[in-house]
Amino acid sequence: MSATDVQSHLPQLPLTSLPDPALQQTAQDYLRRMSNMATEIVAFIVTISGWILVCSTLPTDYWKVSSVDGTVITTATFWSNLWKTCVTDSTGVSNCKDFPSMLALDAYIQVCRGLMIASVCLGFFGATLALMGMKCTRIGGSESTKARLAGLAGLHFILSGLCSLTACSLYAHRITSEFFDPLFFAQKFELGAALFIGWAGSVLCILGGLIFCLSLSEGFSRAEYSYSGATSMVTKRHKPGKSANSFYKSAVSTDPRDPAEHSRQFGKNAYV
Repeated sequence: MSATDVQSHLPQLPLTSLPDPALQQTAQDYLRRMSNMATEIVAFIVTISGWILVCSTLPTDYWKVSSVDGTVITTATFWSNLWKTCVTDSTGVSNCKDFPSMLALDAYIQVCRGLMIASVCLGFFGATLALMGMKCTRIGGSESTKARLAGLAGLHFILSGLCSLTACSLYAHRITSEFFDPLFFAQKFELGAALFIGWAGSVLCILGGLIFCLSLSEGFSRAEYSYSGATSMVTKRHKPGKSANSFYKSAVSTDPRDPAEHSRQFGKNAYV
């Protein structure tokens, strides 16, 4: 069998089946966009979950609970939060008392109040900016604008997590310092459930905010890539050719033996 017969039996591939670089680039951009959307959705879920946990710590009662270390018979349990102090007797009846004066409170309680309220507000603004900056939504503007909004939302969530983390840590530091102080003879307390909830929510807010901040650099890199790609395409399609004046000047003789050229080189006052 000759080579001609072998070639005749081979399947003829159409030209459309060949890989097109433009189609491959479009597919890669689509996959990259879908992965970024999935990452932002995960970050949004993480940050919203953390923000909800941080918000739930404000009305939670058990920020600190009285310690029963070394106590044989427990007749009452004392517990308090940022707004009130309560006592529960052995029968399960609780009596609560709000703090009578805000200015008469300890400084650490006032600081914790301010930090927790700031954390809730920052998380709310971060969630609003995240909804506008996510690529799966139709609001927010262009890709670079949405990337800026997503990065700003991440910054708000990071600040929200840091505020709640500072508040819970400051409150816990006061409890532990009194508990391990041998000269402190008043009622000692232990860490309550609200502190652990606040710490967990703070970590989630910070992690989700960091993921959102990565969208800022990624969005700018995509915009820069698109701009450079468009510029290169324009350069390839519209290469500047020789203009009419340059072609005319190249056609004109510049031979120094030409009398007309010799007369143009010397003006009327050349021999004066």
